Amino acid sequence: MRVVRVYTGDDGRSHFEDVEIPLSGDGAIGRLSELIRGPGVVFREVGGDYDLDFHNAPRRQFVVNLAGSVDIGVGDGAVRRLGPGEILLAEDTEGEGHTSRAVDGAPRQCLFIPIDDDVNL
Repeated sequence: MRVVRVYTGDDGRSHFEDVEIPLSGDGAIGRLSELIRGPGVVFREVGGDYDLDFHNAPRRQFVVNLAGSVDIGVGDGAVRRLGPGEILLAEDTEGEGHTSRAVDGAPRQCLFIPIDDDVNL
C-alpha cells in the first residue's frame, strides 16, 4: 500500500518520498501489513481557512485523510495534494518542516495515528 512520506533530509529541508507498506497473505480477510505499534489515535477536524506555514510534525505519525483535501508543501518547493483516503507518513520532526493548506475553502477531517519511534518502515 502506498503512502506519501515527508521527511527531513541531510540538508535540513523537508522532502517527499513514496513508500510502500508491505502487505502479505491472500486469505478470506485479504492482504495485511505487519502490526505497526503506536500509542493511540487522534481525531482532527479543521476549517476551510486552514493555512499553516512551515511547521514540524509533533511526532512520527500517519495522517489519514477522511474528508476534504490538503496541500502539503516541502522545502524543495514541491507540493502534493492529498485527498480522502490518502495517507501521509509525517516524519519531519526536525528541520524546517512542511506547510499545510486547505483546498478550495473546504473543511477537512483526518486521523493522526502516532507510531513508536523504534518502528522501521
